[in-house]
Amino acid sequence: MATPPEIEAQILRYYHAERWRIGTIAAQLHVHRDTVARVLAQAGLPAVPGVLHRPSAIEPYLPFIGQTLKQFPSLTAARLYAMGRERGYGGRPDHFRHLIARHRPRRAAQAYLRLRTLPGEQAQVDWAHFGHLQIGRARRPLMGFVMVLSWSRQIFLRGHVAAFEAWGGAARVALYDNLKSAVLERRGDAIRLHPTLLALAGHYRYEPRPVAPARGNEKGRVERSIRHIRDAFFAGRRFADLDDLNAQAAAWCMADAGERACPEDASLRVGQAFERERDPLLSLPATPFVCEEVKAVSVGKSPYVRFDLHDDSVPATEVQRTLSVVATHARSWDRGEVIEVKQHVQDLVDSKRAARAHRDTDRLVSAAPACRDLLRQAAERGEPLGRMARALGE
Repeated sequence: MATPPEIEAQILRYYHAERWRIGTIAAQLHVHRDTVARVLAQAGLPAVPGVLHRPSAIEPYLPFIGQTLKQFPSLTAARLYAMGRERGYGGRPDHFRHLIARHRPRRAAQAYLRLRTLPGEQAQVDWAHFGHLQIGRARRPLMGFVMVLSWSRQIFLRGHVAAFEAWGGAARVALYDNLKSAVLERRGDAIRLHPTLLALAGHYRYEPRPVAPARGNEKGRVERSIRHIRDAFFAGRRFADLDDLNAQAAAWCMADAGERACPEDASLRVGQAFERERDPLLSLPATPFVCEEVKAVSVGKSPYVRFDLHDDSVPATEVQRTLSVVATHARSWDRGEVIEVKQHVQDLVDSKRAARAHRDTDRLVSAAPACRDLLRQAAERGEPLGRMARALGE
């Protein structure tokens, strides 16, 4: 917890003007003596003559601690305490941690260059979390796909393919965070991208480029856009369902979001800058990328497969096999819903009826072989054999 500025001012005045000792200042201001010592050390003022300095048990070990922290800056205080104990330090671990916090070297502040791009050159992509939605029996995380054109700052909130179609083209480079839908594995400079992302990039002829780990400044445009979306679009918004929210988001991106000032050219609005950025975008291929979700599933004895949180019907001939399922119907976000194709169910019912009729005729012929000719003549007349076999069996 940071020390209030007024407390720091009082500490410096009592120490240098009134020449109080550290313990006296701590007792009168109701702060810890380490807080007083830290404020004095940060001020860098010379010690007041006549104020006694009480030696600390850690002082003989400070050269060793400083050298160790210089070599291993992130070494924990607990590990340092164990190393100090091996060398004869006899203080308590909690007091040792306070002292280490005072002597641990601070990471130097890092300066960043301002990154600029050409129109149509770059887009930045990320996902944003907007809480959860209760849909029926399912509690779903509400995630937003955010893509931003780096020059005009035009925002889109509904996937790669929809963004490219809305913009009429694609940027030459797309920057990604190290999310699993983009980067499967990363070891140093060796990066293994998701195969679906590679197929998408090849279809639209752009370069997918992951940023360095823990380097949010490299895609700061999409990070700031997400903050703007939270404040200007999502906060306090009412919507009937997910489709309504997506429709409102699309309208907001093309209207309200385009009224912001463009950082690259203060004389333009984002919408006006986007109109200038349309022409440099890469042209789209003749057909859009096929992006239906494909999933390998195992079918049990019943002709249904679990897809997401619901069950989908499959043809009865595919039971006890492994299939690649492509979801083409409207997405169901509820839990435990059963989605059936009428033809799948009807084929199963018809096969069960035919099987029942065959079982009745086989049972009758087995019990009375003379009935075989009667059943053959009935079949030639077009009579239902199942009903006749059940009647004869009764």
